[in-house]
Amino acid sequence: MSEFQNRNRDTFDAEVASHRTKEKKGHPVVSLLLSAVIGLGAGLGGTWFTLNHYQGNTSSNSAGITTTTESSPSNVTSVSSNDDKTGLSVAGAAAKAAPSVVEIRTEITSTTYGLFGGTYTSEAAGSGVIISSDGYIITNNHVIENANTIKVKTYDGNEYTAELVGTDEKADIAVIKVDATDLTAATIADSSKIEAGDTAIVIGNPLGTLGGTVTDGIISSPSREIVISNQSMELIQTNAEINSGNSGGGLFDGNGNLIGIVNAKDSGTTSSGTTIEGIGFAIPINKAMDVADQLMKYGKVTNRPTLGINVQTLEQDTQRYKAGLYVTSVIKGGGAEAAGIQAYDRIVKADGEEITSYSDLSKILNKKSVGDTITLTIERNNKQMDVDVTLTGTLEEETGAAKTSATLG
Repeated sequence: MSEFQNRNRDTFDAEVASHRTKEKKGHPVVSLLLSAVIGLGAGLGGTWFTLNHYQGNTSSNSAGITTTTESSPSNVTSVSSNDDKTGLSVAGAAAKAAPSVVEIRTEITSTTYGLFGGTYTSEAAGSGVIISSDGYIITNNHVIENANTIKVKTYDGNEYTAELVGTDEKADIAVIKVDATDLTAATIADSSKIEAGDTAIVIGNPLGTLGGTVTDGIISSPSREIVISNQSMELIQTNAEINSGNSGGGLFDGNGNLIGIVNAKDSGTTSSGTTIEGIGFAIPINKAMDVADQLMKYGKVTNRPTLGINVQTLEQDTQRYKAGLYVTSVIKGGGAEAAGIQAYDRIVKADGEEITSYSDLSKILNKKSVGDTITLTIERNNKQMDVDVTLTGTLEEETGAAKTSATLG
């Protein structure tokens, strides 16, 4: 297969304008065009976000950063509920929350090819939130992905070099750690308790230069299903102002408690010329902390239900292949291998629901647990058959497999 890759750097949040993705300097985007057999790729990515109907990205592992696997810290502060809807003033809530938010700067080495190709170093910036007083910080995967170095600046102006503890591309969550004690950690709330209309406060590092910036608004929706990089995600929607650089920062409630990790925004204009304003998104902290806990314990997510296949989407009919979602490889030890799934099988349905892309399948997988069974209707040699697949926990990718497709789960 031929592969054409167009790489740009961007720092943070997804911006959509006129049904095109805007990229800013500092973060990688990879668009894959696979010829003949599989055609247009639409595998799961997490490096950068494109809302709704845009193709996914692929990425390689972070390079040059020491990765550590440690037990979860015991000094995480949390509250069991958000029953007090009165809350503090915005100033009071911001004063409580702001010391837990950090600025993040990364250095990334990239290689270009062609007549004027070479290696160059670029910088990017984002935000993070301290989740324990001994230096654990939660942020987005896309903020630190591929970074050679990660620098952290705390609210009091101190600067640290951070180590990568673990990162999860699909949840867009990463945990880093600095060698420090007595840091001010965020008080973590229960994001399942928030309601539309509740106070929302965003604190982060917009533009990579304005650390500690506070914006406020309301919770527009406590749970909005959004397709980002071909992955279906349940996110908190807010109208609090979000700009490039806020990614990884905190979404706080009216009491200054952490309810989400900012990861995306929608802005610009639609294809009809309608201006998009006040639409930002954050990963609910319940989900973010579940992932973070696993990253701190195991260095990866272990409880995500997984089919054990890599896939690509064919956007249109190509030669003898119909448009749809195709299996490109089967991972050893997974449920798909046990069920007899093969490369080039087209996934037509999952639990009776029509499947045309990975995002369709991810919506169904998001409702499953490890050990559950999913019924796939597959097409092989122009014949359809139903196959029951038992979902396993997270599997390693195949040795030597190119990262041009999505590992489902």
